[in-house]
Amino acid sequence: MNITVELFLLVISILIFISLLVGKMGSRFGVPTLLLFLLIGVLFGVDGVGIEFNSPVITQAIGVVALNIILFSGGMDTRMSEIKPIAVQGFILATVGVFLTALFTGIFIYWLTNNFFNAITFPLLESFLLASVMSSTDSASVFSILRSKNLVLKENLRPLLEFESGSNDPMAYMLTIVLIQLIQSPEIDTVAAVIMFFKQLIIGGLAGYLLGKKVFVRIINKINLENDALYSVLLVTLMFFLFGLTTFIGGNGYLAVYIGGLFVGNSQFVHKRSSLKFFDGMTWLVQIIMFLTLGLLVNPSELLPIAGVGIAVGFFMIFVSRPLTVYTCLLPFRKMSLRAKNYVSWVGLRGAVPIIFATYPWVAGIAQAKTIFNIVFFITIISLLVQGTSVSVMAKWLKLAEDAPAKRKLTKFDVEIAEEIKSYMGEISIKEEYLANGSRLMDLNVPDNTLIAMVKRDEQFFIPRGNTELKVGDEILVITDDEEALETTYKFMRGGKK
Repeated sequence: MNITVELFLLVISILIFISLLVGKMGSRFGVPTLLLFLLIGVLFGVDGVGIEFNSPVITQAIGVVALNIILFSGGMDTRMSEIKPIAVQGFILATVGVFLTALFTGIFIYWLTNNFFNAITFPLLESFLLASVMSSTDSASVFSILRSKNLVLKENLRPLLEFESGSNDPMAYMLTIVLIQLIQSPEIDTVAAVIMFFKQLIIGGLAGYLLGKKVFVRIINKINLENDALYSVLLVTLMFFLFGLTTFIGGNGYLAVYIGGLFVGNSQFVHKRSSLKFFDGMTWLVQIIMFLTLGLLVNPSELLPIAGVGIAVGFFMIFVSRPLTVYTCLLPFRKMSLRAKNYVSWVGLRGAVPIIFATYPWVAGIAQAKTIFNIVFFITIISLLVQGTSVSVMAKWLKLAEDAPAKRKLTKFDVEIAEEIKSYMGEISIKEEYLANGSRLMDLNVPDNTLIAMVKRDEQFFIPRGNTELKVGDEILVITDDEEALETTYKFMRGGKK
C-alpha cells in the first residue's frame, strides 16, 4: 500500500488527537501520560492496527530533534536560583551516577544472561552497552511527571531531579558511543576514549554557556524583528545552531543545548513569556510524536522472549543499582536526609531517552541490537508503571511533599505580568453581596494592597476609576502582592473585615 503525504498526515493527526484524549483521562488515574503515548504507538503498530514502521534511522532523527526541544525548554523553565544549592549534587549524579549505574547494571546483566538465560546471552561489552543505554534518567519523563503533579517537594528535590535528568544524557550518550566503538574495534585506545569524553563534556558546557549567555540573548534583544511571532522561530533556530555547531567541533550537543537553555531562560529578552509558552507547546508535541514513533517501532510479539530478562534487569535497576548509585554519590552530603536520598533513588525514571539511545547500536549494526532495543523498551514500561505512577505517593509516604494550593487561572482576561514583577493576578465576578456598601469601585471592601486594574462588562473592557459604577456580573481583574493576598481579597469581598 502506497502511503501518500496526505494519508500520513491524517494518520499522525488522528494518533496525536487520540493520545491527547487518552492522556487527559489517564492523568486522572495517576498513569503517566507519556506511557500512554508509548502504548498507543504499540497498539497502532504492526502487531496491532497494522501500521508498518521499521526504521531506527528515522526514529533516531526524530528523537534527536525532540531531545533538543525538551532539553532546551527544560533548561529555560529552570531557575538558576533553584539550581545553585544543588548544583554539585546534581553534577555528581549526572556524571559519576550514570557511570556507576552502568557499571552495577552491566555486571548484573552479564551474570544473569550467562547463568540463567540460555536463549539470551550477552558478552561483557554488550552487557555494559545495554546498561549504558539505560544509565541516564529520562528528562522528558521526569519533567512531565514532576510538573504535572500538584506537589511542593522539600529539600530542593524537584530542581535536583530535573537538573540531574536534564544534564545526565551526555554521559549516557558518551558511554554508549564508546562501547559501540569498543565492540566494533576492540583495539581502540581506551585512553583516547576517556579524553574524548572529557573533551565533549568541556566543549559542550562552554558552548552552552558562551553562546546561550553571551551571544543568543544579545541577538534576540537587538535583531528587532517586525513580526513578534518570529522571535520564537529565532529561538528554535539558535537552539539547533547551538546543537549542530557544538557537535561539529567535537562537543556534546545535548549538554550544550540544556546549559544554553538554562542561561537563556534566566536572562531577560524580548517576548520571553510568549517564547516560553511556545516551547512548552512544542515540548508536548515532540514528546507525543517521539513516544508514538518509538511505540510504532516495537512489535509486542518480540517482547515475550525477552520478558524474563527485562523484568529481572528492570527491578534490579529500581531496587538495587539506582539506590546504590544514589547513596554512593550523595554520601558526602550529610545535610541531606535519608528520606530525600530514598526519594531521589526512586525517581530514577527511564523513558524515551534510553529507547532513543538503543537505536544507536541498531543503526551501527551491533549483534543482538534489536534484542537490546526490545529489552530497553520493556524496562522503560516497567519503570513508568512502577516508578512513574508512584511519584506523588512515594513523596507523601516519605513526608517530603505537600499539596500546592490550587492556582486560580485567568479565564476572562488574557493578560500577564512580567516575571520580574513580584505580583499576583486574579479575577472576581461581582455579586450582589459585594455591593452591600455601594456600587462604586471605591465602596468595595478590599485590602489596601489590592489594585483593581480592569473591568469586563459583557464584551467590553475598560480601566475603572474610583467613582466607576459596578454592576452584578461584571468581572474585575485584581492585582495583589501574592496568592495569599488574593485569597484575603476574596474573603473581604464576601463580608470579611478590612
